[in-house]
Amino acid sequence: MTAGAARSRLSGDQLISERSLPASPERVWRAFTTPAGIAAFWGGSHATVPVGSVVVDLRPGGSFALDTRGPGGGGRRLEFVYVSVAAPRELVFDEPVTGLRTTVVLRPEPGGTHLTVHQRKLPPELRTAQAADGLASILDALATSLEDQ
Repeated sequence: MTAGAARSRLSGDQLISERSLPASPERVWRAFTTPAGIAAFWGGSHATVPVGSVVVDLRPGGSFALDTRGPGGGGRRLEFVYVSVAAPRELVFDEPVTGLRTTVVLRPEPGGTHLTVHQRKLPPELRTAQAADGLASILDALATSLEDQ
């Protein structure tokens, strides 16, 4: 995959998004596993995440949580539980309320990292083009945050 915007595709209850990133797998891993890294990109173009709201317990069975804030000031708390942590190549976590499972795979490539985010067991309200665009926006925000470092 060449550099550029993230590409997402929906298939039933699954959403897959891919993006080439201008950083090593280790830097991308830190973005996904540290409070400052998560806060820098998680909201994509539609929300912000206060760094002080992010809590990370990086281990299988551990969790991470964050607050999102929309442009109008509204927000919500998101919480996830780590299933698998294999630095710096794969991270698997679940959203306990809906059962959504996210797998993040990092693969070295020339000039950076190929990132694949695969979400399974999407609830019906997330099986939309808007959700696919939202995930792509988050990965594009990740690329921007890595370029700014």
